[in-house]
Amino acid sequence: MSWAVWITGLPGSGKSTVALKVKEKVPDAVILRIDELRKIVTPTPAYSGEEREYVYKALVYTAKTVYDLGHNVIIDATGNRQLWRKLARIIIPDYYEVYLKCPLDLCMEREKTRIESHSAPEDIYEKGKEGWPVPGVNASYDEPEKPELIIESERTSPEEASEKIIKMLQKK
Repeated sequence: MSWAVWITGLPGSGKSTVALKVKEKVPDAVILRIDELRKIVTPTPAYSGEEREYVYKALVYTAKTVYDLGHNVIIDATGNRQLWRKLARIIIPDYYEVYLKCPLDLCMEREKTRIESHSAPEDIYEKGKEGWPVPGVNASYDEPEKPELIIESERTSPEEASEKIIKMLQKK
């Protein structure tokens, strides 16, 4: 039986790294990255509310389609609005939400020293200081209401986080 896991959290919380660790354990899983989708859907993104609405709905639709084809799906996306994650929960039967909880100051520090960007925009928090809408800075981040799993990524390594996710999926 296939599943879809949305790994959510602030930029720099470790979503992409954890997603890759889960994929190492489940090689046939498909990682859907919002940053890669955005480059196709909005090549010169403005990150407006309307634009985010379209991009996130396209992400949820893509996850549902891949899931329906029998593949396991890992959604690697901040998903700062609860309504997008709720939409995924409504339309994908075996949907699980994992919240990587991480203090904003640590996320900002990680983002500065990010070596491999996983297609994420660079200097996102610096851009937030210039007025770009950045979740946790000047755009809201709706913390998950009832995630299946909360992982404090400041205390949990990506390897340990991936193991917790796999254990959660095995129990379902």
